[in-house]
Amino acid sequence: MTRSPITLRGAEKLRTELKRLKGEDRPAVIRAIAEARSHGDLSENAEYAAAREQQGFIEGRIKEIEWRLAHAHVIDPAALPASGKVVFGSTVDLEDEAGTPVTYQIVGDDEADIRQGLLSINSPIARALVGKQPGDEVEVAAPGGTKLYAIVDVRYV
Repeated sequence: MTRSPITLRGAEKLRTELKRLKGEDRPAVIRAIAEARSHGDLSENAEYAAAREQQGFIEGRIKEIEWRLAHAHVIDPAALPASGKVVFGSTVDLEDEAGTPVTYQIVGDDEADIRQGLLSINSPIARALVGKQPGDEVEVAAPGGTKLYAIVDVRYV
């Protein structure tokens, strides 16, 4: 089984969510089920059905996070050797064709969020950037057409 890369920050975010699910959400839904049970006939009890559905969601998410953490290869970008090349975890300052600056960090699939500048290692932009260094230009096939970016800086933070 191959391990999925994730940044240190991404792994901590998953651990925090797991702790909340196990310590707060799971006990709350168990109490809600007990309360709904006390209302009698379960076959016509919408509160009970909703609480059971919520319990299923919480348990599924707990299993998913535990699996992801067990199969994660946690990488601390700050501990990476400063090779100057774009690698997993690095932060890349770019300029597009119009000279507009944009900054992305290359992260794992679970932590990707384009609005926050977090690019999945499997995205077309990240795949085009990996292995490149400042001064290089990359062409990226995007849904809206090919885009050209110039790499301005690569940081490991």
